[in-house]
Amino acid sequence: MKRHTWSLHHKWLGLILAFFICMFCLSGLVLNHQEWTGTIDVSRRLLPDDYRLSNWNKGLFKGTQKWHGGVLIFGNSGVWKADARGRAVSDFNQGMPPGMDNRNIRAMAVAAGNLFAVSNKSLFRRTPAAGWEECPMAHDDKLTDMISKGDSLLIIGRSYVYLSLPPYNRFRKLTLKAAPDSDHKVSLFRTVWLLHSGELFGWAGKTLVDLIAFTLIFLSLTGVAFWFLPWFRKYNRWHTALRAFFLRWHDKVGRATVVLTLFIALTGWFLRPPALVLIASARVPPVPFSTMASDNPWHDQLRALRFDGHAGDWLLYTARGFYSLRSLTAVPRLLPEQPPVSVMGANVLCQRRDGVWLVGSFSGLFTWNRRTGRFRDVLSPHAAASGPVNIPISEHPVAGYSADFSGKPLIVDYNSGTNGLKMPVWMSYLPMSLNHVCLEIHTGRIYTFLGKGNILYIFIIGLAIVWCLWSGWKLRSRKNRTGGA
Repeated sequence: MKRHTWSLHHKWLGLILAFFICMFCLSGLVLNHQEWTGTIDVSRRLLPDDYRLSNWNKGLFKGTQKWHGGVLIFGNSGVWKADARGRAVSDFNQGMPPGMDNRNIRAMAVAAGNLFAVSNKSLFRRTPAAGWEECPMAHDDKLTDMISKGDSLLIIGRSYVYLSLPPYNRFRKLTLKAAPDSDHKVSLFRTVWLLHSGELFGWAGKTLVDLIAFTLIFLSLTGVAFWFLPWFRKYNRWHTALRAFFLRWHDKVGRATVVLTLFIALTGWFLRPPALVLIASARVPPVPFSTMASDNPWHDQLRALRFDGHAGDWLLYTARGFYSLRSLTAVPRLLPEQPPVSVMGANVLCQRRDGVWLVGSFSGLFTWNRRTGRFRDVLSPHAAASGPVNIPISEHPVAGYSADFSGKPLIVDYNSGTNGLKMPVWMSYLPMSLNHVCLEIHTGRIYTFLGKGNILYIFIIGLAIVWCLWSGWKLRSRKNRTGGA
């Protein structure tokens, strides 16, 4: 293309994309340092109407735990108490640390008469006097699940299992043995995710990504200022010099960082559909000297653990699928027939009295008979059975399940919730954590006016950003070849 054409592409793409690029960068900076903003919440009244809670949707209801004749409901906003019929819902978060990020409850359990709840970061125990209290538990793991068996309490992290016995003051870290099918590889999706955030190389990588974010903000603002300054020249005698200053530094910084800015745009592009499908199930060797390189064969791969009372073994759910363990010290064995689970992970994993398992995720809800290996789609019974799938979200994204209330079991859809349990009106505007809001901005889900086209937002805007950066590079390289000033 001619230089004039490259100039038009760069100009109009830059002006249109500047706002979105700044939103990407500002939200990314917050997400890269969530430990600083974990206690900050945002009112849902400031967000689009789609973010109003209704019928226990949006992750508000993940599961339940029976307790003292009532039922406790837990999810990403904390714990709520109801009676056995689902009435008289009340707050049960007394003692929890402030901030919705700290109240994102993954699981609850009762062990030796003690009530426990686990979030992504911490383990809590309920006391009659002070409510919830954080249990001292030394770990550097992201916690994902919890289960009790007898008087044993097991906390599942993404890399290790933590075992505690009464009085539950100490936890023993267990490293599970490698499975025979272990390929010593890691998830490509997770690798790209950590590359995009910089976390793959620890604080040094995160610092570099922070600098790239500031660079993109600088390029966006200087580019907009350069093109709009002529409109204000009657009010500013120095507009010509200022415009030249913006152009010079926009050009220098853009050329010097084009490889890094293209890198951050492309890695982000692969983290959302449809490009996500290309990497969702792929596995690659860990990058040497990165945070993914570990001697632990299950590093960053554990998700949930259950005891199968009918089979007499442990059912281990991982990023690589389901495994069976005769004991926690035994070698895990991959189960040959497995129900589909979204790449985003299982939200429901429980066993019915007849021994059949219920497995729910954003790919739907399935019954799974481990003895026969057969599974069935509960919500779409006439759909053809298939194995693990790459598409992360189905028509029935299951976020929660409970059989603890009187009446029929409750299946909770992420978007529509459940009509089987009335949600108090006062819960409609429970706050969202700032980190969660920034995630919605970063993924583009906040732009609800796009409707169903929202799923293609990252795909389209990512390509546009790449083309904008490339057109800027081509524009400058052509100018240099022609000797232009």
